[in-house]
Amino acid sequence: MGSFKSSVFLLVLHFLEGVVSNSLTQLNNNGYEGIVVAIDPNIPEDETLIQHIKDMVTEASPYLFEATEKRFYFKSVAILIPENWKTKPEYVRPKLETYKNADILVAEPNVPGNDEPYTEQMGNCGEKGERIHFTPDFLTGKRAAQYGPQGRALVHEWAHLRWGVYDEYNDKQKFYVSNGKRQAVRCSADISGENVINKCQGGSCVTKSCKVDKVTGLYEEGCEFIPSKLQTVKASIMFSQSIDSVVEFCTEKNHNKEAPNLQNQKCNLRSTWEVIRDSEDFKKTTPMTTQPPKPTFSLLQIGQRIVCLVLDKSGSMSNGDRLNRMNQAGKLFLLQTIEQGSWVGMVTFDSAAHVQSELIQINSGAERDALSKRLPTAASGGTSICSGLRSAFAIIRKKYPTDGSEIVLLTDGEDNTISSCFNEVKQSGAVIHTVALGPSAAKELEELSKMTGGVQTYASDQAQNNGLIDAFGALTSGNGAASQRSIQLESKGLTLQNNQWMNGTVIVDSTVGKDTVFLITWTKQPPQIFLWDPSKKKQDGFVVDANAKMAYLQIPGTAKVGTWSYSLQASSQTLTLTVTSRPSSATVPPITVTSKMNKNTGIFPSAMVVYAKIHQGTSPILRATVTAVIESVNGKTVTLELLDNGAGADAAKDDGVYSRYFTAYDTNGRYSVKVWALGGVNAATQRLIPQQTGAMYIPGWIENGEIKWNPPRPEINKDPESKQVCFSRTSSGGSFVASGIPQSPIPDRFPPCQITDLKAKIHGYTFINLTWTAPGDDYDYGRAHEYIIRISTNVLDLRDKFNDSVQVNTSDLIPKEANSEEVFVFKPENIAFENGTDLFIAIQAVDKSNLKSEISNIARVSLFIPPPIPPETPSPSLPCPEISVNSTIPGLHVLKVVWKWLGELQLPIALG
Repeated sequence: MGSFKSSVFLLVLHFLEGVVSNSLTQLNNNGYEGIVVAIDPNIPEDETLIQHIKDMVTEASPYLFEATEKRFYFKSVAILIPENWKTKPEYVRPKLETYKNADILVAEPNVPGNDEPYTEQMGNCGEKGERIHFTPDFLTGKRAAQYGPQGRALVHEWAHLRWGVYDEYNDKQKFYVSNGKRQAVRCSADISGENVINKCQGGSCVTKSCKVDKVTGLYEEGCEFIPSKLQTVKASIMFSQSIDSVVEFCTEKNHNKEAPNLQNQKCNLRSTWEVIRDSEDFKKTTPMTTQPPKPTFSLLQIGQRIVCLVLDKSGSMSNGDRLNRMNQAGKLFLLQTIEQGSWVGMVTFDSAAHVQSELIQINSGAERDALSKRLPTAASGGTSICSGLRSAFAIIRKKYPTDGSEIVLLTDGEDNTISSCFNEVKQSGAVIHTVALGPSAAKELEELSKMTGGVQTYASDQAQNNGLIDAFGALTSGNGAASQRSIQLESKGLTLQNNQWMNGTVIVDSTVGKDTVFLITWTKQPPQIFLWDPSKKKQDGFVVDANAKMAYLQIPGTAKVGTWSYSLQASSQTLTLTVTSRPSSATVPPITVTSKMNKNTGIFPSAMVVYAKIHQGTSPILRATVTAVIESVNGKTVTLELLDNGAGADAAKDDGVYSRYFTAYDTNGRYSVKVWALGGVNAATQRLIPQQTGAMYIPGWIENGEIKWNPPRPEINKDPESKQVCFSRTSSGGSFVASGIPQSPIPDRFPPCQITDLKAKIHGYTFINLTWTAPGDDYDYGRAHEYIIRISTNVLDLRDKFNDSVQVNTSDLIPKEANSEEVFVFKPENIAFENGTDLFIAIQAVDKSNLKSEISNIARVSLFIPPPIPPETPSPSLPCPEISVNSTIPGLHVLKVVWKWLGELQLPIALG
């Protein structure tokens, strides 16, 4: 096999192709422009926070510039100010900037006192992250002793976000053994410090040297590496940027490849600078010869939501009941999804545009009903998408600038003139959300979403999949208060025969319940509808719209918490049920599910990844049942169970992000994605801090030879609060376009996925116990054919010369089904394994077509045989004294005992 390093590099490029990123940030002549920093609406108004953000970015820019060998700096930043803060003349309306595409979010900590800066990273090494999180106390400098200057911490987080590198420390394992010596996990290994423990009792603390655990050979629990304040080492920023001398990333020359940290585990021992060098940013820049300018800032304040529906009513919309299905989805959007206080207009188009409604502000149900009545009732004519867009811009400009407005564009037809208005769209500052309906919708449609940061969705003609309603349900505000957003609890459909029943349940949990709507659609005749609340009380009062073939019930007040049951009966037609609601409280965050694909385009045989993030506020929801349904343009659906197990496509275990590879391509064209999430008896919300990447908490510093401890870190991972939750949610994951798929039968071109969670332990000083999560035949689906396990005493030899390393006998190891736990115990042979030996292990999975996975993360064991405990020298055995129970005189009794005892020892006795 060739160099593993080069094969990993090719894999990274393979996965980076078309990676989805919501960010508006662009790299222009070495400068990052369009960065969005959003202040959460729940943060009390504090103008000084804006200045702190400016100071942080201004401090960070020259540090980033020098750290990247004069390649990158921060050029322009937009600060998104909440709508509920006071307005000022210098605050302008955003264009494409929203909370959804913010690069940095400033929000209160998920647990009080936990002000750790961190970055959400869903993907693998080299893939862009999702968002950086800072707290107000961090920004104001109250945590500088623990995390260092804010500007330096921003550069640490930017490397996570932009280049997909990982931390070079390890809070879970702070020390390791190398060649029989204990080392702190750090990079570079030249960073100096002391290994000490702070033992506190009764209000007083004493610093002591760490003791060695005689079983593991590592230091005792609680031992910390305290760095010296004065250092000369320049690397590395991903270990601790807060050390004054650290101004560089680790390179291949000074990278500590042995340290058990996430950077080594996820990036196959490559240094952070090697990963950065492989990035697209690096490839399209050259070092600058002059100093960069200071960053510029724009202050943007969220305003009222402005939306214009642009709906296709061309002749092809009469096919497959499309026009009626569009109206059903549009009516739900107008009745429920669009938030109170928003401005809404409507345009339809065929060969030309038709204004159905000027902008109307949604203040009550009357405006919602009035707009619903403007939905088109007949389909005819051609398709002129640009006419519809231009008409929408004109409607909006009558009241507001188009900056920051939104257009929902739905079409089922082709239009070869669509590119003629691309420049107008770019200049408008409007966000275009696209809904492609049916197999023939314009191929250029997605370009409108990509260039404006809008949502792209696809709905097939299979009514039972409820794709159109899901697409419109996904169009909640990117900026509005979370308490006002519509949340979809259920979305199901079924084609019934011979008076069959469609039965089911929907869970209304305590975080939702306001404005709850049950919507039922049909294709022929109204069905029988039965709905019972959790107390088994039958709910009546459905509003029936026979023309639109739909009925809906709005639950007054707040819907009862618990399980609602429904039964629908019909014959020879398709029914759908959709349930939406809003948060029950303005202060308690609701459980939310957001789903997405890792790329907008899939090119065979590239695997796609589907993600679903389930959180309540910033707390992850664990142990939910999460299912993705992916539908091709042919109407074929594939169901995937998404997992939060830290294996396969899932980057981190128990972080509330559920993931899975998708390889079951059916045909070229569009695919839609929908996610169901169900929380049952095992689901729990935890105030546990999941594995996250961020600046290291420094426990203390050595200054002038004296250890100065920082305040202890909040103990948020010990005895975490765990609350059982039952809930149901559905979420649209948008759509993607697949290409390059060969004619059926599709050949097997998918290898098993890389094993990323290999762990090794010494068992009885002789055997090694391995555990990992089984990959599949095709990435993480099915069953691999065999495993190849190799070992080496040199970590780089194992990585770069895997095929030349010693192979372990695995003839008795039969792979299990994907995502099962694998356990394998072996005794190292043909290799020296004695006290002090460091042994490195890696696995490669092979499928039935002899396709091989990438080599696993490299696990390490260090054989430590504790020295024998010297026998204790026995003390002289003294005979027991004889006690005369007949002695009645106390003094005489003691004298007799002593006299007899000394006599038996034959010691001289002197009496005086």
